[in-house]
Amino acid sequence: MAASSNRKKKSTRTPARTSGNPARRPVVEAGPVTPRDWIGAARLRTLPLAVAPVVIGTGAARSTGPEFHWVIALACLAVAVLLQIGVNFTNDYSDGIRGTDAHRVGPARLTASGRVKPRTVLIIGLVFFALAAVVGLAIVIRTGQWWMLAVGAACIVAAWFYTGGKRPYGYFGLGEVFVFVFFGLVATLGTTWVQVFALPQQAWLGAVAAGLFACAVLLANNLRDIDQDREVGKRTLTVLIGRRATQALFTMFVLAPFGIAAFLALAFPIAWVALLALLAGLPAIVIVWTYRQPRELVVALALTSLTALLYAGALFWAFVG
Repeated sequence: MAASSNRKKKSTRTPARTSGNPARRPVVEAGPVTPRDWIGAARLRTLPLAVAPVVIGTGAARSTGPEFHWVIALACLAVAVLLQIGVNFTNDYSDGIRGTDAHRVGPARLTASGRVKPRTVLIIGLVFFALAAVVGLAIVIRTGQWWMLAVGAACIVAAWFYTGGKRPYGYFGLGEVFVFVFFGLVATLGTTWVQVFALPQQAWLGAVAAGLFACAVLLANNLRDIDQDREVGKRTLTVLIGRRATQALFTMFVLAPFGIAAFLALAFPIAWVALLALLAGLPAIVIVWTYRQPRELVVALALTSLTALLYAGALFWAFVG
C-alpha cells in the first residue's frame, strides 16, 4: 500500500498550456483597467518620433513655397500620430500572445499582463490604423496624388508585420530598417511632397536625421529588453550585435543628425540652434553607456524622443526663418 501511495504521489500531470488563439487566452484578474493603463499602452513617450518628421517636412515645404499649408500639415500630423499609436497597440497584442512581453523590464503591457483580452487590444490597434487611413485618404483626395494610396497601404502593412504575422521582421534584426524608412524617410518626405509637390535637399537631409533618431529610440528600447528577448528568441539587432555594439550604434545615431544640422546651417544659419537639443541627447548617451539597471534605459528612451522633437523644432525655425 505504501509503495502504491508513493507511486500516486509521484504521478505527474501535463501542465496546462496557454492557447495560441487570442480569443481563448485567459484574462488574469489584476484589478480594473484604468484610463491611465490605456494611455500607457499608447506609449506617449514615443509620439515625438511621429511629430518630428512632420515638423521637419513642413518646414522644408515652407522653405520651398511661399505659403503654409496648415490643413494638410495637420492632416499629416494626424496620420503620423494615429499610425504610431496603432503600431504600439498591435505591438502590444503581437508580443503579448507570443509571450515575448511576459518578463519585460519596462511598463507592463495590456496583453501580456492578462488584464485585457488580446482581441480587444488588437481591435483598438486596427481602429487607429483605420483612422490613419481615412485621414490619409482625405489628403490624397485633396492633393490628387492617388499613387500615395500605395504608400499609405505599405505603411500599414509594414506596421503590422513588424511584430505581427508568422515571421515578423522585427524578430529578425530588421526593425531599425522599418523605423528608418517609414518614420524617417516616408513620414518626412511624404509631408513635404503633399504640400509643395517637390523634395528639396533639406527635406532629404531632415528625413535622414528623423530616421536616425527613431532608430536610436528603438535601440534603447531593445537594449533594455536584450536579456528577455534572447530568452524568447526575439532576434533584434541588439541581440544580434550585442550590448557594446548597440551602445556605439546608439551614440552614432544620436550624434549624426547634428552633423546634418551643421551642414544645413551653411544655407539655413538658424539650424545651429539644433545643437541645443544635445542638452537632452548627451544625457541619453551617458545613460546608455553607464546604466546598471535596464529600467534606467526608459529615461534614455524618453530623452532621445525629446531630442528628436527639439531638433525638429530647430530645423523648422531654420527653414521658415
